Amino acid sequence: MEAFEYAELREKRRHSGKSYLEFLRYPSMSMGLYELPSDGVDPQQPHAEDEIYYVVRGRAQIYVDGEDRTVGPGSVIFVARGIEHRFHTIEEDLSILVVFAPAESK
Repeated sequence: MEAFEYAELREKRRHSGKSYLEFLRYPSMSMGLYELPSDGVDPQQPHAEDEIYYVVRGRAQIYVDGEDRTVGPGSVIFVARGIEHRFHTIEEDLSILVVFAPAESK
């Protein structure tokens, strides 16, 4: 079994100096913690993998393939591979669990 504590993941992500921390990787999927500050910019480009986002903390808008939607704690968003998407209008610091399937290309 692999198990993770959210507080520890946030601390590791902060120490990395990057907005994304991958913490689980198998060929079929990978998982990470993505954090963006309020008024931050999400530089994402479309990915070659399907994605699921689970918003743990914060409030923002997400743009997916021409549509905007408000997200907050508890929001779950699916983005199919190759689709343009990004978080924007970040009102409160965002903390998001991200699942890629298959594992994100590096």
